[in-house]
Amino acid sequence: MAAKIEKTNAARLLDRAKIPYELIPYEVDETDLAATHVAEQLGEPIERVFKTLVLKGDRNGLFVCVVPGDREVDLKRAARLTGNKSADLLPMKELLPATGYIRGGCSPIGMKKRLPTFVDASCEVFDAIYVSAGVRGLQLRLAPADLLRCTGAATAPLTAATEEP
Repeated sequence: MAAKIEKTNAARLLDRAKIPYELIPYEVDETDLAATHVAEQLGEPIERVFKTLVLKGDRNGLFVCVVPGDREVDLKRAARLTGNKSADLLPMKELLPATGYIRGGCSPIGMKKRLPTFVDASCEVFDAIYVSAGVRGLQLRLAPADLLRCTGAATAPLTAATEEP
């Protein structure tokens, strides 16, 4: 019999909202917390495995960007989207106090405080995507529309264009 998977706060919030999801465990490598490693462990294309990044704007404070694991968030684009002049990734030491989550286990669902959240528009081509369940070693598989609904997120193009003009 397989070991029982402990429900995370994010999973309990989805249960409460009656949103269908799957909890998918994977093997954690403390030396490689990259989304590419997670995708390999899940046997899924990296474009479906989204990473949650917390950013700090110069004017409007913290916000969340959820982007495909193989892409980088376009900081200028994210800043403009949130009414900031500039934005940077939140320093690692501030992540846990601000969100209740650690690096490699930061879920867009169930942060300490609800932050403005944006999911890269590329999510819309998939029936399901993966995001952290709130701990290292566990992913949530859910429909992009359900993720948007439960986080109050909007979709937007968040990553740099693949080709420079």
